[in-house]
Amino acid sequence: MFLQVLAGAQRVHTLLPSSVVDPLTLSNIFEHFRILIIGRANAGKTTILQRVCKTREDPDIYDNAGKKIDSAVLMASREHGVHDIENEIVFRSNPGFIFHDSRGFEAGGHSGFDKVNNFIARRSQEKRLSDRIHVIW
Repeated sequence: MFLQVLAGAQRVHTLLPSSVVDPLTLSNIFEHFRILIIGRANAGKTTILQRVCKTREDPDIYDNAGKKIDSAVLMASREHGVHDIENEIVFRSNPGFIFHDSRGFEAGGHSGFDKVNNFIARRSQEKRLSDRIHVIW
């Protein structure tokens, strides 16, 4: 199986078989990886991201305009959904990963599900590869 990097319908790169793709090769193609993490409200998604990034630091959070905002936005809250899924979460120790937090949605909660679904659909249509979601976890 070969890994192909696509930008829209146009092939940008064809790499070696995906089982032997070197992380350095990928980092030369991708400026960063954009990851959406989905889970229940207050399930510890941010804690999982800290573990994966091997850090205990609080992440930096940026709005759509690239302006840094208060990291208290990620604080556990009974009012899940009071955030913006568009916010970019970046750990200083791992700037190559941009995370987006679904901030949780519950069974039967159509509003939260619709926001996440619309976000995924819109991001999948982005022209710039770096603006698309690369992984949904």
